[in-house]
Amino acid sequence: MTVDLEKYFARIGWEGEPGPTSATLRSLHHAHVLGIPFENLDVVTGSVPSVDVDDLQTKLVESSRGGYCFEHSTLFAAVLDQLGFEVTRLTGRVRAGARPGDIRPRTHMVLAVRVPGDSGRYLADVGYGSRGGLLEPLPMIPDLVREGAGRTHRLVVEGADGPAPVWVLQARKGDSWEDQSAFTLDPVPTPDIEIANWAVATFPRSPFRRFYVQRTLANGHLRLDGRTLTRTDAAGTDSVREVESADELCEVLESEFGITPPPGVGAAF
Repeated sequence: MTVDLEKYFARIGWEGEPGPTSATLRSLHHAHVLGIPFENLDVVTGSVPSVDVDDLQTKLVESSRGGYCFEHSTLFAAVLDQLGFEVTRLTGRVRAGARPGDIRPRTHMVLAVRVPGDSGRYLADVGYGSRGGLLEPLPMIPDLVREGAGRTHRLVVEGADGPAPVWVLQARKGDSWEDQSAFTLDPVPTPDIEIANWAVATFPRSPFRRFYVQRTLANGHLRLDGRTLTRTDAAGTDSVREVESADELCEVLESEFGITPPPGVGAAF
C-alpha cells in the first residue's frame, strides 16, 4: 500500500524537495497539520474510520475530508516510509484535561522518526488536532525546549510504564508546562493500531462520539466541540458561538473547515 505522493503534496500545499532530510520532515509536518483538518465525522455517523492506507488516500488526500490521530499518523507514516525515513509507530495516552491520578487508555498515535545519517530521532504528531499541538517535529532529547512556529514544547521522561520509560510531551502554557500526551517507545504493529482505532470509535464513553472538528490555521485555530464553535485568533483571543441547526453545521464544515459533510452528518447533529 502506497500513497500517491504527488497528490499528497498538492493536498497539503507542499512544494519542497522530497528527500529524507530533517528540513523535509519539518516542512512536511507543518504543511500536513495546516493542510488536512482533524475530524471525527465517521464516528458520529456510526462507522469506524479505516486505517488502511488506500482508504486514507481516498479520504484524506483525494477528498475534502480529514480524520483523527490514527488516520493522520498512519497516512503520514506511509509518506515518510516512501521518502526513506525510518518510522516507528507508537501509541500513547492523552493527558490534556486529565485529573491528577487519572490513567487514560492508549488512544493516541504518534511517530518516532529517524533521519538517515542523524543519530537521534524526532517525535512527529500530526494528529493531535488541538490548539497548541506540535506544528513541527520535536527532537527526542529529554528536557530540550524547542520553539516551533510560535509554539513551545519539550519532552520529559518519567517513571516507567512496566519495563519501559514514559516519554511525556509538554506544551508551554503561560509560566507553566502542560502535559499533552505520554507514550513509550515500544513499536506498535498495525493490528494493535486497528484495535485501538476500533475501540476509540465504538466505546460508549469515547469523547469522539460527539462532534469534534478542528482546523489549525496559519493565523489561529478553529474548533467545533459538540455544537460550540470556537475561533482563536493569532493573539490567542477566542470568539465563541453555538451552531444551531444541521443546515448550519453543514455550512460551517464546508466554509470554515473545508470539509465536505459525509452522508448522515445532519441526522447525527
